[in-house]
Amino acid sequence: MKEKIKIQGGRGMLNAVLRVPELAEGQKCPLVVLMHGFMANLRLEPLKTIGKMLEEQGIASLAFDFNGHGKSEGKFCDMNVFSELDDAMMVYDYVSALDFVDKVAFCGHSQGGVVAGMVAAMLGNDEAGKPKVCCIVQLAPAAVLHDDALNGTIMGKTYDPKNPPDHVWVFFHKLGRTYIECAQKIDIYGVSKEYQGPVCLVHGTEDKIVPYEYGARYHELYANSELHTMKGDNHFLSKCRKDVWSISVNFLREHLA
Repeated sequence: MKEKIKIQGGRGMLNAVLRVPELAEGQKCPLVVLMHGFMANLRLEPLKTIGKMLEEQGIASLAFDFNGHGKSEGKFCDMNVFSELDDAMMVYDYVSALDFVDKVAFCGHSQGGVVAGMVAAMLGNDEAGKPKVCCIVQLAPAAVLHDDALNGTIMGKTYDPKNPPDHVWVFFHKLGRTYIECAQKIDIYGVSKEYQGPVCLVHGTEDKIVPYEYGARYHELYANSELHTMKGDNHFLSKCRKDVWSISVNFLREHLA
């Protein structure tokens, strides 16, 4: 089953697509929340096919557009990582309350990977002491956004980091000053490393947007992670895409079984 739905986010309604495998009456299944990257949307790869493959494996998924992206409400110029953390928190509340869901995992690409790691840590553990988010997959997680903001650069554009402009145009997108200020303050690794569940990291060695070292640093900090190196691949993991799909889905299936 594929259903288009709306979910309340931190800054308006979020556009989402829910995929649910065929279930018997009363049967439950795990669900993976799919989080896209900066300037992207739920319809783009590598997450689109991951959602389809999960359904074939008996795992539900929910992909959504962050505020200011795709068909969700909100303006791109008002979006920042903190507002996306709010969105992801509210999406988690929504899916964890679905009567057919027994476990929740996260899978995020680029900035969505940053949000996935931080929210998984922020949600903490349940009453039994187990992480509320069973496992996470981070594809080319864009932790570089913090350093970029401190250095006054984003996607080839430069600015004065000590006095950021009201907005920066990035590929026809108007990025607001608030994004920069939040990116300068955010403690991505400090928050994320508190997550104790299993993590799958996938990063290309030729990623020019988020250098490979940023993914490797996650691997050094996490208590329980595996790092998959895609030799010669780029930020969008387009050269080794079939391997990325397979690694991600197999990891999620193993830890959600």
